[in-house]
Amino acid sequence: MYSTTRVTLIVGASSGIGQAAATRVAQDGSGVIVTYNSNKDGALETVRRVEEAGGTAVALPLDLGAPATFPAFRADVERALATTWDTDRLTGLVNNAGAGTSALVEDSTEELLDSVYGVLFKGPYLLTGALIPILADGGAVVNTSSNSARWSGLTAGYSAYGSMKAALTMFTRYLAKELGDRRIRVNTVSPGPTRTPFAGRVFEEQPEVTASFEGLTALGRLGEADDAGSVIAFLVSDASRWVTAQDIEVSGGMRL
Repeated sequence: MYSTTRVTLIVGASSGIGQAAATRVAQDGSGVIVTYNSNKDGALETVRRVEEAGGTAVALPLDLGAPATFPAFRADVERALATTWDTDRLTGLVNNAGAGTSALVEDSTEELLDSVYGVLFKGPYLLTGALIPILADGGAVVNTSSNSARWSGLTAGYSAYGSMKAALTMFTRYLAKELGDRRIRVNTVSPGPTRTPFAGRVFEEQPEVTASFEGLTALGRLGEADDAGSVIAFLVSDASRWVTAQDIEVSGGMRL
């Protein structure tokens, strides 16, 4: 049975792509639950932007690196659904939290690999499993991957990051297979280089890096957070009702 109230949970929505997606989803008429780890102020800013767009939002803390806390987090989500929207189901889930570091394979440590694995694959995998029982039939899951997991985005030093994103893309396909009988669509968005706080100030402080990436895209510019946020909003909406198990690259035609 389809939920009559649309509510989308966006993991990692304190800034950047997650924040842009939250605003777009709200403009499309969905309530929004945003999560944060260390950046509570950013999450509250996202809530403000959602409300400014005419929507309703709630911010909840979540540490993707601590799976033991996921049952309690699900209980928090259920309370928010009941008290804010008078429903017991999510209609959308966006796994967008990010973590990354650059190191060549020979310089990568076990600690580095474990930290990237925990946030980029293990956390989203287990969190999604914990939330499936409260995901409405006919709903949607969107996982934010990266074109670092595709030929167009291969860059030396990002083997750990790109490998975990590739695993997330494959997880998307399996999840789409498993949830298809409930009419739940599962897709991946793979942004290219994007101007967000996740990239630090590299694009502002190193114009040569910006120029280099701009030169690699067919459309001649860097990505902006809303470029990917708009695609995420499309994929959780009914407009993408016949799209599942797809990986959509959002890179402006990188290395075409």
